[in-house]
Amino acid sequence: MKSVFADSHYWIAIVKPDDQWAEAAKWAKKSLGEVLIVTTDEVLTEFLAALSSGEHMRRQAAKMVRLILENPNVKVIPQTRESFLKGLTFYETRSDKEYSLTDCISMNVMRTESLVEALTNDHHFEQEGYTVLIKK
Repeated sequence: MKSVFADSHYWIAIVKPDDQWAEAAKWAKKSLGEVLIVTTDEVLTEFLAALSSGEHMRRQAAKMVRLILENPNVKVIPQTRESFLKGLTFYETRSDKEYSLTDCISMNVMRTESLVEALTNDHHFEQEGYTVLIKK
């Protein structure tokens, strides 16, 4: 089965009905067919932080994370001290970029898992040679 990485941009777009990327995210996922989605604890943390305002949105975000964690078609890579330190090293080596630490950790995971496509609209992934699947 094909595998793709999912960034917080994807998870936000499919949970927030008014998100400007919602339709593009749904279309990107649908066009892949059956696929294993790979994401990380750090991405889910970023997702929860982005949707932390308002009681309704917090409930929806928490519910979504629980569904992600239980979904057999989603592989969540756990956060470890090692992943943090490797991400920090990558962050330091890309001082000319504006990558977040979460982006750096995600790109490390993509490299380790041999993934080339990402469910995101974040151009930072393209800067590292990955294919961004959410486009308008």
